[in-house]
Amino acid sequence: YRLSARLDGPTYAACAGHLQDLLCQECSPYAAHLYDAEDPSTPVRTIPGLCQDYCLQVWQKCRSIFRYLSADQELIALENNMAKFCRYLSLEDTDYCFPHLLANQNLNQNLGLVTADAEGCLQLCLVEVANGLRNPVAMVHANDGTHRFFIAEQVGLVWTYLPDRSRLEKPFLNISEAVLTSPWEGDERGFLGIVFHPKFKFNGKVYVYYSVEVRYEERIRISEFRISAADMNALDHGSERIILEIDEPASNHNGGELLFGDDGYLYIFTGDGGMAGDPFGTFGNAQNKSTLLGKVLRIDVNNNDRGPLYRIPPDNPFLNDPKARPEIYAYGVRNMWRCSFDRGEPQTKEGKGRLFCGDVGQNKYEEIDIVEKGKNYGWRAREGFSCYDKKLCTNSSMDDVLPIYAYPHKMGKSVTGGYVYRGCESPNLNGLYIFGDFMSGRLMSLKEDRATREWQYSEICMGTGQTCMFPGLINNYYQYIISFAEDEAGELYFMSTGIPSATAPHGVVYKVVDTSRRAPPGKCRVEPSPVKVKSKLIRFVPKEKLIVKTPTPRPRLKATAEAPRGGRPEPETTRTPAVDWVDQAPPPPGNRSRTPTTPAPSGRTPKPRKEGGRRGQRRKKKPPGTAPPLRNGAVRLMEQQGRGRSRGRVEVYIDGEWGTVCDDGWSSLAAAVVCRQLGFPYVVRASKKAEFGEGISLRILLDDVQCSGQEKTLLECAHAEVGTHNCSHEEDAGVVCSREEVAE
Repeated sequence: YRLSARLDGPTYAACAGHLQDLLCQECSPYAAHLYDAEDPSTPVRTIPGLCQDYCLQVWQKCRSIFRYLSADQELIALENNMAKFCRYLSLEDTDYCFPHLLANQNLNQNLGLVTADAEGCLQLCLVEVANGLRNPVAMVHANDGTHRFFIAEQVGLVWTYLPDRSRLEKPFLNISEAVLTSPWEGDERGFLGIVFHPKFKFNGKVYVYYSVEVRYEERIRISEFRISAADMNALDHGSERIILEIDEPASNHNGGELLFGDDGYLYIFTGDGGMAGDPFGTFGNAQNKSTLLGKVLRIDVNNNDRGPLYRIPPDNPFLNDPKARPEIYAYGVRNMWRCSFDRGEPQTKEGKGRLFCGDVGQNKYEEIDIVEKGKNYGWRAREGFSCYDKKLCTNSSMDDVLPIYAYPHKMGKSVTGGYVYRGCESPNLNGLYIFGDFMSGRLMSLKEDRATREWQYSEICMGTGQTCMFPGLINNYYQYIISFAEDEAGELYFMSTGIPSATAPHGVVYKVVDTSRRAPPGKCRVEPSPVKVKSKLIRFVPKEKLIVKTPTPRPRLKATAEAPRGGRPEPETTRTPAVDWVDQAPPPPGNRSRTPTTPAPSGRTPKPRKEGGRRGQRRKKKPPGTAPPLRNGAVRLMEQQGRGRSRGRVEVYIDGEWGTVCDDGWSSLAAAVVCRQLGFPYVVRASKKAEFGEGISLRILLDDVQCSGQEKTLLECAHAEVGTHNCSHEEDAGVVCSREEVAE
């Protein structure tokens, strides 16, 4: 209206429509193309790229409007030269010129859908938000308008982050002295959950869930803290009140989720007590309503400054059952790891309040449940859709609720529940439940079919080609997906790490981005409330990079009528999507998620935890008896009597020859690189002094090897020059690996 007011009557009648059309292209799903914004070497255009015929039409009657649309003096200087004017406004890629792109079927047929590859794998991108974290188990917001986010580490520290991603040097909470955990990879104990009271802005209360040891007994503890009167970015550590403690008979299956529902009550998600198969009592803890283990609990912590620390909501389902604990909201769960309430469709609020949970399976299936009041979710009678305890499973009185989705362990072995996306920035993701697997690193999604009420599965891959080639976006992530999160605006995040140890600072927080369709400019803008900062700020420095791989063309082979001779075949280029996990050996731990040249994830290693490898690429079948050519850095294990399976002297392949490794500086971190390269998730120990025999027939190729544990091969570790050493074969290094967590 401001611009059209400058037009006289005849010009307005002829040109107002064109003026509006051109202005509206800033909000086009293809604005990045129309304004040539994707190429950083060219200036962003002020006028969208126009198709030649349309430009000629507009120039003839309405060329005067361009001086109101743009301050580009070069364009204005060409106003009276039709050919040069329209050439200046043309696009090199004519498929995207306006208005022809509106009728381009290839461009518009999937406009309302997330981009997917030929196998149906959804192509998404990521933004790195935080890094250097020690097993980040949770990220929450205060819902107070500040748009701060708080990230909890398994060791017991919670950090405050401002909307610009800078971190406060002083922790929001530090109870690491009280938290029970260890550096062991896969230890499930520790600081596990945190949630802000819905009225935090007024009462300053925060609730946490963590493991403790009390008189040699392990427990889970739910405590309440208050915000410090002196600092809005720190809790008062002296304000802790223990709301609830539950004895844990074993060190695993500790649950860990805390949520507040729309009803204002606190929901607590406990594990079944640990070990395997819920062996406690006649039917296990999960089916025993007289214990709080293996349950979803619901309590009322409102107005608890005086009187009891919590009350029982009057509509809790087992309130009047004398054999049941009144706190129980639902039961029959094994170890729900990460749950979330659906915010509901932004306009209609459809789906609002649904409670989604990922329940970690025993040895066959992982499942996603929608939790409802009073329902039985089947464990230990059932695992996923399958019977686990056949006697219990056939009991018709169970009346258990089946999951909305379950997947077998060839796809992953430890589900991490996620969220239904209800954010603003990626509208095509609306209604998609996005979750992952901790062990395999697979990202997955479910979408409800409104007609059938069935949930349709789609894999999520990292964007390939140009999908993620925008400033600030990346297309890879660390393997072990620990948790998911929403920020105050409803955007989706997940946390993962390269080394699943509570003391390893390799955790990263990623924001999920769908580049297939972005919200119109300005629609999702938020104005955070001011935050008084008393601590030093640590500016965020991203470390992850976009991975761009250029496919290497296969060499052309001359046609011949001769029979093939012996020797190794040329390596085949691979295509990924649907992976056969059964035949897939897990690659090294440092590998990230999917690379942009493959629609499916790249290799990841299996991870310890919850009894539960990164999704690898499908390898094309090769003729029997052939093997792929060895790559530099390949390793094998040898014992005195021959080839070792899980233990032996380490031999490394470099530049066409096998050699040994000196044990100078040899450590469990270096051993981890070798074990994971060979497909073993656990290191029992690093071996020294030629324990598995001397490789006297080989040269010593590596010495002074120093690894961080994330490397893909020993060659990526710091080491002396290849072939240079000051040791003998009496110091040949070795390893003992395992597929299970054992002590030797």
